[in-house]
Amino acid sequence: MDHPPEVLDKARRMEQLILRIEAGEYWRQVCVDLELKVKAQDLRRLQAKYEKGGRSWEALIDGRYGHPQTAHSALREWLYERKREDETLTGAQLAEQVEEQFSVKLSDGHINYLLRKVGLARAPGRPPSSKPAKDDSEPEQPEQSLDNAGLFFPGSSKARDGSHPSR
Repeated sequence: MDHPPEVLDKARRMEQLILRIEAGEYWRQVCVDLELKVKAQDLRRLQAKYEKGGRSWEALIDGRYGHPQTAHSALREWLYERKREDETLTGAQLAEQVEEQFSVKLSDGHINYLLRKVGLARAPGRPPSSKPAKDDSEPEQPEQSLDNAGLFFPGSSKARDGSHPSR
């Protein structure tokens, strides 16, 4: 797959980061030198990815082009299972539970998007109201007659201020 030059350059700089840290340099200074934003907790993941890829910079190519992946596969599977267990859960409620469970903040709109992709989202629109059914024992109001409706409006022969145009 063809990647933009910026993505390839970043992968090469990531390799330099790993090699310089292995040589004993301090990771913050190396990040500053190489203009990279890498968290300390991400270093192990990057090193494992580098090792698994045969210690080649190509293994460090970021296919997301820098976009963070907060809704990882384990989170999505948990989310889908939770929604299957309780179909009445809303996106906002699931967002709170995701934050508690995974310490990841997702918007309810994004959660609804993820659920919609697998067919677990609720139907669009407002949910049906939970008002009690109309009791038949109440008498219905009689329809009012509209025979005289509109008589208070001035006719077209009068000016807007109510006076006659010929006066």
